[in-house]
Amino acid sequence: MKIYLDGKFVDAADAKVSVFDHGLLYGDGVFEGIRLYGGNVFRLDEHLERFEYSAKAIMLQLPLTRAELSAAVCEACRQNGLRDGYIRLVVTRGVGDLGLSPWLCPKPTIFIIADKIALYPKEYYEKGLEIVTVPTRRISPGALPSTVKSLNYLNNIMGKMEARQAGALEGIMLNEQGYVAECTGDNIFIVHQGAILTPSASQGALKGITRDAVFAIAGELGVPVRESNLTRYDVWCADECFLTGTGAEVIAVVKLDGRVIGSGQPGPVTQRVLEAFHRRALTEGTKI
Repeated sequence: MKIYLDGKFVDAADAKVSVFDHGLLYGDGVFEGIRLYGGNVFRLDEHLERFEYSAKAIMLQLPLTRAELSAAVCEACRQNGLRDGYIRLVVTRGVGDLGLSPWLCPKPTIFIIADKIALYPKEYYEKGLEIVTVPTRRISPGALPSTVKSLNYLNNIMGKMEARQAGALEGIMLNEQGYVAECTGDNIFIVHQGAILTPSASQGALKGITRDAVFAIAGELGVPVRESNLTRYDVWCADECFLTGTGAEVIAVVKLDGRVIGSGQPGPVTQRVLEAFHRRALTEGTKI
């Protein structure tokens, strides 16, 4: 495997960063997870825009332009002979001292990994997920905006461990007000009375790229879609529920906290969204 690291491609065994890198020491950096479908990097420009916005929000100057980033991402796929896969684009504050001060890190570190991914076993896309609500609350947007896709994922990791301890592959995270924010690694949608509903960024949800694609797909399908404050009750009593994410794509949820959602099977709206997503994944984006 070849890894892009600070301007050149190196063997995976040689792709190393310093122990003084603030991405490692403090989670000071941002990243993007991007998918490749049939040689098409899905919504690459949208991913790079969010990457730039995340970096700007934490006052981290990117070492490459958007065009240079795009070229590097595509070349990483070509270097590894990929037609379908997952791309991890990361920039850290770079090497500094043992203090927090980002201004003492003179040069950011940037790397790109292009590889395969399988977030959930195939059978769960056919029968749906059974998930739980986890105790750990989502960090308030007033503390760290959920729109910043930072390297500091400990909040989500805590939730992921709690979901696993409950025997689930994923878990819903509530915000401090008790509203649904998102899952530990995915955005969440419900279908209720013919409309698709999802939490807003102000409730702690990441502005996901796949999430945004669902808004466009809903318009194509003629299904109303809107952001809404959701409680666990709303999910329990929904007609359908599904999760979205770059890794997860679109996957149905059929049970939350032991309550069966809808018919207990992936619903018709979820299936239509998934089919439309698969069509778009091959055409929306950048060909390598």
